[in-house]
Amino acid sequence: MATDSVAAVSTGKRTPGFQQAKLFRIYNHYRVVISLMLVALLFVDPVNFDIHFRLLDYYQLGVMGYLALNTFIAFTMLAGFQPGQRHITLSILLDILILHGLLFVSTGITNGLANLVIVSVAAGNILTPSRMGTFYAALAAICSLSISGWAALTLGGPGDDIVRAGSLGILYFAAAFILQNISRRMMSSEALASSRAQSIVELEHINQQIIQRMRTGILVLDRYGHIRLANAAAEELLFGIPTDTGMPATRSRALPQPLKSGLDAWLKNPEKRTEPFQPAPTSPLLQVNFTPLDQERGDQILVFIEDMSKVTQQAQQMKLASLGRLTAGIAHEIRNPLGAISHAAQLMEESPHLDSGDAQMLGIIRRHSRRVNGIIENVLSLSRRKPANADLVDVGSWLTEFRTDFLQTQENAIPATVMTLNTVSAIPEARFDKSQIEQVMVNLCDNGLRYSHQHTGERKIELCAGATADGERAYVDVRDFGPGVAPGSSQLVFEPFYTTDKGGTGLGLYLARELCEANQAHLSLVDDDQTGCCFRITFAHPGRMI
Repeated sequence: MATDSVAAVSTGKRTPGFQQAKLFRIYNHYRVVISLMLVALLFVDPVNFDIHFRLLDYYQLGVMGYLALNTFIAFTMLAGFQPGQRHITLSILLDILILHGLLFVSTGITNGLANLVIVSVAAGNILTPSRMGTFYAALAAICSLSISGWAALTLGGPGDDIVRAGSLGILYFAAAFILQNISRRMMSSEALASSRAQSIVELEHINQQIIQRMRTGILVLDRYGHIRLANAAAEELLFGIPTDTGMPATRSRALPQPLKSGLDAWLKNPEKRTEPFQPAPTSPLLQVNFTPLDQERGDQILVFIEDMSKVTQQAQQMKLASLGRLTAGIAHEIRNPLGAISHAAQLMEESPHLDSGDAQMLGIIRRHSRRVNGIIENVLSLSRRKPANADLVDVGSWLTEFRTDFLQTQENAIPATVMTLNTVSAIPEARFDKSQIEQVMVNLCDNGLRYSHQHTGERKIELCAGATADGERAYVDVRDFGPGVAPGSSQLVFEPFYTTDKGGTGLGLYLARELCEANQAHLSLVDDDQTGCCFRITFAHPGRMI
């Protein structure tokens, strides 16, 4: 019984069987109390009440048996027994028959026990508001008329007893019809309320799912910065730990200091806009907006967290896509004269009368012709990029295979290419398009080898693979041993056309980040105070579909 009660409450609605069992439990408590009162009256001298029992011994046995029956049922329900419809029907029938049996062996229909039959019939119609309720009333009326008729015929009882029995029969049927009508209406109202409650629960569940799956982070805070609620996007943006359940793991966390400072500033001046910030060096740039959740009390604050890098990338993507379409239109007109210039420079290099100064100028012409052609190819690739075809990948095995393939392409490089690989034992799987992420890795490795060679004279890089702090997402690091990035330029390196290499196009890292975003991964520059640059690709949770 206790288990069923908990189950009914946890589902948000009470089943008809649960309600019926609860009502029967209450009715059985009533029967136990009545039985105890009848037993207690056995110890009172009947002469004092001018009562003449027909069969006193049988009456006493009947009362004791009635108490024993009701007590047994009470203990079985306390032990967890769940009464069914058959048990309830049998109990009501026994009540009617036992009470009429007590009327028969006591003083007849004039005994006050007849009023208890009305209660039993009423309880039966409440517990089973159907044709069975009418049967209870009919059985009680027949028993009452039978007792009165037998007393009038065999014992010479007054005819008024038959009239009284008929009146009781009318009361039985009246109680049955009235309570059946009331019970049906109550059941209909309860079914409607239960249906609406279930709809509310379903809507609440849908709203929770929508909030949890939103890409915009949502936080509910109090005035002191304590987290009351957070969706998965907020947890991933602020703490780098996405979860499915939301609040429990986050409530104990402290707000990042930039967000806490922004909250304090907003509380002092709600009109002031909070500046974008980064919770961690590898986190994207975030913009937050605060609004009071309760306009009257103002105790809780709703926070919307937007990934500014996505907004910036979308704007840049639209700009560069337009540039790509423009370039596609004029690429033919540009490549024709560019090809002519490059071809003419090549022919001039074959001239036997070429001095060193002219040869140097021709080298500049050919180098910059290749650079212009590379810019055209990169811009065109923005408008021709294919959607990601993601697969579930074992990152450790994939990175080992990539290293082997990449070193094969560097066999003729001078000096020799050195690429070390460090992995941990337990790396989560990741879901991405191998060809696109390999394109990113080739770009990062080429850049790293070039800058390492310029700075140290060695073509050396280091690959690392591991898991994030939550142990649920994989990452890959590409570290070079070059001069590193100047302070304040860590975000500029991902801007289109930004480059520190005289021969670079400034689109390599931008395209790399775009490809990572297409695979729900994040490319960032890790600031770890070590030599060179470390670019990290943090993959999304493998359960997230692209």
